[in-house]
Amino acid sequence: MRVMDACAGAGGKALHLAALMENKGQIIATDIYKSKLNELKRRARRAGAHNIETRLIDSTKVIKKLAGKMDRLLIDAPCSGLGVLRRNPDAKWKLQPEFIDEIRATQQDILQRYSTVVKPDGMMVYATCSILASENENQVQEFLKSEAGATFELVEEQSLLAHRDGFDGFYMALMKKK
Repeated sequence: MRVMDACAGAGGKALHLAALMENKGQIIATDIYKSKLNELKRRARRAGAHNIETRLIDSTKVIKKLAGKMDRLLIDAPCSGLGVLRRNPDAKWKLQPEFIDEIRATQQDILQRYSTVVKPDGMMVYATCSILASENENQVQEFLKSEAGATFELVEEQSLLAHRDGFDGFYMALMKKK
């Protein structure tokens, strides 16, 4: 199985995927920050995860080369972080309305561009650590109504809320490419 971890950062999710896949198949971990990918490489070596390959997103070529080749795509999108305020309470004082608008545009751009790597019958997960519908359900609905999203269907979505579930706030949507 070929899996892409978009927005991989230092690779916690990619390392977990490697363990779940029993170090078989291929995981392509991408990010726009070279330093984070270098940390992922170091962590993967230490963990013995040999099926993780990192790719720096420094142009549109990286995504274009992978078009229609991934069985699975994980997008843990950059977000406002409003679901994890319990762990980072100072963040609420730094959050600006302009930032929310910018991050929503970034999220939709990531959905539009990265979704092209999923092959037919492949699955995509879009996730955030936000509790705002505008970063979650609304983003997924906007994507599904778009040209890129027309070939996807929503399989399942779930929201976790701190006051209700006892965890940080998260959102997850599973979509399948037709």
